[in-house]
Amino acid sequence: MAEPATRTVERALQLLGAVCEAGAVSLAEVSRETELSASTALRLLRTLENSGFVRKDEEGEYRPGLRLVQLGAQALSHESLIHLAAPALQRLVEATGESAYLSVRGHQGTGNDHAVYLAIAEGTHSVRHASWVGRSVPLSGSSLGVVFAGKTPESGYVVSDKGVELDVTAIAAPLRQLGATDAAVDEGPLAAISVVAPSYRMNPAEIQRIGDLVAAEARALLGIPAGS
Repeated sequence: MAEPATRTVERALQLLGAVCEAGAVSLAEVSRETELSASTALRLLRTLENSGFVRKDEEGEYRPGLRLVQLGAQALSHESLIHLAAPALQRLVEATGESAYLSVRGHQGTGNDHAVYLAIAEGTHSVRHASWVGRSVPLSGSSLGVVFAGKTPESGYVVSDKGVELDVTAIAAPLRQLGATDAAVDEGPLAAISVVAPSYRMNPAEIQRIGDLVAAEARALLGIPAGS
């Protein structure tokens, strides 16, 4: 006899919570944690995997999926980080005319890492980068990839040309959590702000000008005095 739909949903959510809490967990571990049989846990995990809510890594462990990150990003639309960054993004638009973004790091560790755009202040040019809020972008080859790897140079910003899209230049700076532990610092920042613009409007002088502005806004958001 098939179990009631509500019970199936409860078990799936229980599994999803266990995966999120652990970060990475094997089938045997999550079965034991949720007190489900391995066959039931596997069936539900496969459904969650097909929907993008969990993913299976190269070691066979289950991790939170990108769909979960995207929904979380959309649900954060009224949370403090977005409200905190909103004035900085708007100032970047006013100073550059280009679209400015707040991003967070998505899943990690499988060679298929992504970042997710949380918020945008849209540019004022007639040709501008349209809103990617809730969209994921690969870290490989992008300015966000360098930022989230903790490899931002002394200039305070990273530039990528054609990293995610052809004919698009992105300039990003890191936001670290206040009071972050040494371990958290080693793992790189959890958020970033960036300016994304058509490459034809960029030249070395403009890139440096915008980069300095992005880096300054990132420092100001963290309460770091100018010039530090």
